[in-house]
Amino acid sequence: MIQPDLQSSLLCDDVRQERNGKFILIGLYDGIMVPSFPAVFQRLCIVNRWCCGEGEFQQLSRIVKPDGVTPLVEGQPVKIILPNSEATGTSVEFFINVMFETEGTYWVEILLDGDMKLRYPLKAKSLPHGSYQSHPPQEA
Repeated sequence: MIQPDLQSSLLCDDVRQERNGKFILIGLYDGIMVPSFPAVFQRLCIVNRWCCGEGEFQQLSRIVKPDGVTPLVEGQPVKIILPNSEATGTSVEFFINVMFETEGTYWVEILLDGDMKLRYPLKAKSLPHGSYQSHPPQEA
């Protein structure tokens, strides 16, 4: 068994898959800007791609609150199977009705077999009063 590398992890609005297997990611997040808090996002997706490993592994994805400890949402364990070191594995997880209660820095965490492989910030801020947003999230 060879531990794989996490080639990428992206947070987005939605994911589609073409017949040829290619993934189309829609609405990539660099941060979250909303008119006010709390704010509910009807759907968030985390897309992870693993490579350069061999064996069977268990992935867990979660978003952690600004305290850096408390999970906001946590996915179900996802089995990653890489039959050889040239194989890749892509997981897509959907999180429904995610409520961001306050402004602050949330954290996206990706674990493999219980070990943290990646942790990246997701800053949530209020839009300045009167700013335009084409598709605001549903407010709680």
